[in-house]
Amino acid sequence: MSGHSKWSTIKRKKGANDAKRGKVFTRLGREITLAAREGGGSIDANFRLRLAVDRAKQENMPKDNIERAIKRGTGELKDGAEIEEVMYEAYGPSGIAMIVSVMTDNRNRSLSEIKYVLNRHSGNMAEPGSVAWQFEQKGYISVPTSGRDFDEVFMVAAEAGAEDVTQEGDYIEIYTPREELQKVQDALRTAGIDIEEAYLDYVAKTPMELDAATGAKVMGVIEALEDLDDTQTVYTNLNVTDELMAALESAS
Repeated sequence: MSGHSKWSTIKRKKGANDAKRGKVFTRLGREITLAAREGGGSIDANFRLRLAVDRAKQENMPKDNIERAIKRGTGELKDGAEIEEVMYEAYGPSGIAMIVSVMTDNRNRSLSEIKYVLNRHSGNMAEPGSVAWQFEQKGYISVPTSGRDFDEVFMVAAEAGAEDVTQEGDYIEIYTPREELQKVQDALRTAGIDIEEAYLDYVAKTPMELDAATGAKVMGVIEALEDLDDTQTVYTNLNVTDELMAALESAS
């Protein structure tokens, strides 16, 4: 899953840029609200909410913002439009598969904006189900490597049910079956291992490798889609090779 690891690194860096643009709090707030609406406002009883709140805290989202987002979800606070989660399937340049996750109060607006971006970048919408089967949902956890022994993290994670543990740059990256994410996360915390982030991810079953120039074009589409206000995340089967990663870093 090395290509996915590099993709996670890119998303982590992009997340920092989003924070500077002020978008990250809006996205996190929507995720918290939706999680609270679906599973209730208790962090202990609602794992999706716990994940969303943890990510919000990692991004230094103010406590008041988090509490308001939870209350919107539970119905205690009614100060905004109803938000729903929608997954759109699409193809980018060279047939790269993409799932665009949005949280929106207007499906028509979101779909129109996505189509506009795809049309400008030689992409197109896909029929429901034609892309989703190429992905599987897994748990993803990253642990900073500073002062941390890889073997220790590996043993704790593996014994708790992790599928794969790798080291990528400054992070140890852990992948789990969807249903084991909470168990592995709790085991790491019990062992005193700091977690940078943890969430459910869509991982491509068969990553697609492209040359650096074509891969950079695909990354341009993904970035344009993620810049849309309603977009939460774009999942892709693009394998981010060392060559592509170097090209992207030199161009930034």
